[in-house]
Amino acid sequence: MRHTIIIGSGPAGYTAAIYAARGGLKPLLIASSVEVGGELMNTTEIDNFPGFPEGIMGPELMGHFRAQAERFGTEVLLDDVVSLELDGDVKRVTVGNGEVYEALSVIFATGSAYRKLGLPEEEELSGHGMSWCATCDGFFFRKKTIAVVGGGDSAMEEATFLTKFADKVYVIHRSETLRASKAMQDRAFENPKIEFIWNKTVERVNGSGQVTGVTLRDTVDGSVSELELEGLFVAIGSDPRTHLVHGQLDFTTEGTIKVEGRSSRTSKRGVFAAGDVVDPTYRQAVTAAGSGAAAALDAEHFLAALPKELLASATAEPTAVPA
Repeated sequence: MRHTIIIGSGPAGYTAAIYAARGGLKPLLIASSVEVGGELMNTTEIDNFPGFPEGIMGPELMGHFRAQAERFGTEVLLDDVVSLELDGDVKRVTVGNGEVYEALSVIFATGSAYRKLGLPEEEELSGHGMSWCATCDGFFFRKKTIAVVGGGDSAMEEATFLTKFADKVYVIHRSETLRASKAMQDRAFENPKIEFIWNKTVERVNGSGQVTGVTLRDTVDGSVSELELEGLFVAIGSDPRTHLVHGQLDFTTEGTIKVEGRSSRTSKRGVFAAGDVVDPTYRQAVTAAGSGAAAALDAEHFLAALPKELLASATAEPTAVPA
């Protein structure tokens, strides 16, 4: 049995692993089978993470996180958590291959997932001209006309990055003011390949087997117009990945996991949460990392206060247990 299991491999999860491992907890970090490293694996150059004055690519940064966590003894498991049992002193975590891992504490740091437009065509056209990841798919849109939906930092970053490939990039936004930071706005406004389409929402994605354009509705007068495109990227934010703990933990009105004050302590004893799953406001890599550090320290303090005989049960060589 483990001292602690960390679920999630973004900045929060890996930072929690670094602190937990340095604290002698020998954590198991369950990283996912296909989304190792979290959303930063889909991010281009990061200019605002401390310690990298020249910037760093998202996948490279996450590689550093993982290497540092493993250096101190974190075991990384590339599988997906399918269910959790969080009641009682011993927590049970079941992964995709059916194995069950036990621990005295759990740190939940699963991050967030891309938000969709809610249109029926999204499933059909996903991977056929429609994407949520510019760094994943931008290469396939060389010399094409495409659009990005959104008005925040992620939309500006996606649009700017896509100009490396596409001949023309429209930014479709539902109002005439952006939520993005001034620096990100300025970068997009100054790019000659980017054109803004204000006060419009996407009502339909057109195309049979391949994106050919979008139907737009004006948010001011309700009029409808058509825009021919060869690709559409959606960058309208993300939602915390909390489905595994619905019905088990308390939530805030914003849909994030509720924690005690500035701590990472959730409504279940021995369960801690960190990163985007507790943060409806900032959602930055650096704040997620700090949150992960706090969760590991909270878990360490929790474990230190457990009865010695219970804590001693977690000193054996950790292995999966029968389901």
